[in-house]
This record gives sequence, structure tokens and C-alpha cells, in this order.
Amino acid sequence: MADLRVLERRFSDLLCLGTLAGMMPLSWRAPAVDEFAPFFAGYIARVARVADPIDELDAQRARLLTMLMPLSDDQASFRYAAGKWSIKALVGHLADAERILAYRLLRIGRGDDTPLPGWDENLYAATAAFDDRAWSDLLDDWRAARDSTIALVRGMPDEAWERRGVANNGPATPRALLYIILGHVEHHLAVLLERYGVR
Repeated sequence: MADLRVLERRFSDLLCLGTLAGMMPLSWRAPAVDEFAPFFAGYIARVARVADPIDELDAQRARLLTMLMPLSDDQASFRYAAGKWSIKALVGHLADAERILAYRLLRIGRGDDTPLPGWDENLYAATAAFDDRAWSDLLDDWRAARDSTIALVRGMPDEAWERRGVANNGPATPRALLYIILGHVEHHLAVLLERYGVR
């Protein structure tokens, strides 16, 4: 019985140190305003109260896929107005953005202080031919990007979340980028509901 108590105490100690928690912080706070460019404030506001943003990556993945998997290829080609993205293009954009934001998180989290460039989401969407791809392929692509993000952030040491860098001429921390990833998807989930009528 004494051995069991020692093991329980050791497990508790390891958990408190973050060793068994995937090296992630055990308590989170939303990023401060000096950790991100003002453009991203709306995205962060959508998820500022999330208790554990790493767990939320999993939960959000499930919500998005549950909402979108029932759509047919024809339904996913819908645009709510001329000149607007189709649902396919929107999901392709989500995969692109996930990869770019996660790449920024990786670089800054690893202590790389090289200023990182911006990107033109409309150029990417215009040249990606998302509408020519199978709907299931686009969903798999986004899921793969999200799974990669989850693997990346689960392995980040505690001190990485505080590191600072520059992205698109603005301040950035890995913590802020994690919240931006979540908030960006929440923004587009709201657009899918309000403008595309996806429920």
C-alpha cells in the first residue's frame, strides 16, 4: 500500500511539473494586447475565455467536421454571393491559414527571431483551385493541418509560450498565435452559419 501512495505522489508531482501533461502549461491566460497585432484582436476575443486552448483544438476540430462532413460536393460549392468564396474555398483557406499560423508559432516558439512575412489570403484562394478538388479531400486536408498543429503545441515547453517574435510587421507570441488559430476558425464557423446557412 505504501508503494501505491509513493506512485500516486510521484504521478501528482510529474503532472504538476508538466511532464505528463505533454509539457504544456497547466494554467492558461489569454494573450496580452502587446502579444499580437491589432488586426487579430477580434479573433482572440472570440476565444479569450477558453480554459485550455490545446484541448479546444480537438473540440473545435470535432465541431467543424460534424458541421461540414454531411455536405455534398455540390453543396460545398455554394457561394452566398457573386465574388465570394465557396464553402470549398473557405475550408481550403482554413487549411492554408492553419499551416501559416502554426509555422509562425513553431518559428517563434523555437526562439527564431527572424521577422516573418505576411501572406495574401485572396491570392492563395484564387490560385489554389479549391473548387476543383473533391470535398472529402479538402476536409481531410484541413483535418491533417489541424492534427499537425495539435502535435506541435502538445510538445511545446512551457517557456516557449512566452517567446516573442515579429510576424507581418507586428508582435507575435506562440500563445497569441494559438489563440488566433482558434479564433480564426471560430470566425469562419460563424460565417458558415450566418452567411452560408450551414448548421
